[in-house]
Amino acid sequence: MQKSDEIAVFISSGEAACDECKEKLGRKAWITLDRQRKAYCLACADMDHLLFLPSGDTALTRRARKHSTLSAVVLKWSHTRKRYERQGLLVEEEGLRKAEEECLADKDIRERRRQREEERRTDLDREYIRRFAQRIREIFPKCPAGRETQIAEHACLKYSGRVGRSSAAKTLDVDAVRLAVTAHVRHRETLYDSLLASGEDRYEARHHVRDAIEEILESWS
Repeated sequence: MQKSDEIAVFISSGEAACDECKEKLGRKAWITLDRQRKAYCLACADMDHLLFLPSGDTALTRRARKHSTLSAVVLKWSHTRKRYERQGLLVEEEGLRKAEEECLADKDIRERRRQREEERRTDLDREYIRRFAQRIREIFPKCPAGRETQIAEHACLKYSGRVGRSSAAKTLDVDAVRLAVTAHVRHRETLYDSLLASGEDRYEARHHVRDAIEEILESWS
């Protein structure tokens, strides 16, 4: 079972739905629960930017957690043992990269990294990402060079449920593009992840960083 201060993500054993976006997630969905036991998909819980690191390599897991401001333990109910069991961690991409660099002497880690990058390239629709990035640059012409591509690649990852895969985003709708940029700024340019990691409610955390986000978006416009 997880430690009391760990954020938990559960793999549902039955049909699940998000109480915020109302999306039907089906079985084996990855969800979080708030204090009122309401369920949220990872996108609504602001954790869809994290990467899954399966259990099995203690050193890599320990280092990835150390280098990630925000992380979450992934739990699945065992019907045979009648308890939740750890499946791995959700960690930040940069935290995982640093952890892998510290473990590069391990051949298996290098192979896992190669496979992950290969899967990522396969899952990215390059032309759609190019157009999405171009649209970001049109709406936010002063955003840092290259940042539009980073945002587009993250938002448009296939099968992720992220904003870039929505029907509105596929038409390059202004509001959908703005949502993707806002999410990026929230995680990369503010203390939002640190607030979540410290146990603050995500609504309170969003309120705390709202003005900072608006100021950055205004400077990029």
